[in-house]
Amino acid sequence: MLSFAGGGAVGQEIGNGRAASILLADAGVKVIVADKEEILAKNTVKMIQDRGGEAISIGGDLTKSDQCKKVVDFTISRWGRLDILDNNIGVASKLSVVDETEENWNQVMDINLKPMFLMSKYAIPEMIKSGNAGSIVNISSISATRPKGLTTYSASKGAVISLSQAMAVDHGANGIRVNCILPGPVYTPMVYSTGMTKHHRFQRQDASLIQIEGNGWDIGKAVVYLSSNWARYITGHLLVVDGGCSLSAKPRG
Repeated sequence: MLSFAGGGAVGQEIGNGRAASILLADAGVKVIVADKEEILAKNTVKMIQDRGGEAISIGGDLTKSDQCKKVVDFTISRWGRLDILDNNIGVASKLSVVDETEENWNQVMDINLKPMFLMSKYAIPEMIKSGNAGSIVNISSISATRPKGLTTYSASKGAVISLSQAMAVDHGANGIRVNCILPGPVYTPMVYSTGMTKHHRFQRQDASLIQIEGNGWDIGKAVVYLSSNWARYITGHLLVVDGGCSLSAKPRG
């Protein structure tokens, strides 16, 4: 009953999408894990199945309209309905507008924003058909509201916020809730796969007001909450999950 965009991760590592997939399955949700590299989605499915959950993987380039429709159609053919959509796809860029290339700008915007538009485009009509309330959770970033050296990324994640709130307005009358999570500097495969020094990692932890390091599980738990009936009166909300980093003047690297 869940379609998951971007639920893969390298090896046994725990990214935001994989953590949310596992935790929702733990709660009894039947999960479709979609990823451009299906082997990564298959790894997530195996982890879910090893814990006694139900999940299936599907590969697809979710910047393409036909691939997003394929994921939604597959979900309906397998489970008969779609109640939850978690859009969790993203790449970073560290360049200013002066140094950024048009090609990379287009790629970041395509990957960070377009799948949320396309997956929602095909998922919402199916949610409406089910006759029940649906939930969409989009993953943005605190970089959208507190930019620091990630200009193109920040712009794309700011657009995710606007898209989420506009969708909440457009589809609230259909019983569909749309919320947005803004992760802080959580320790995930996307962050440390390119290399991270112990000092840099400590800087990120030190930026937290409660002096702890966030990880994929923290974002996954937020997804579960916003997808659940506990959040039935919450829509158009921006949930910051950052250990207080947004309130701190400390450098976060």
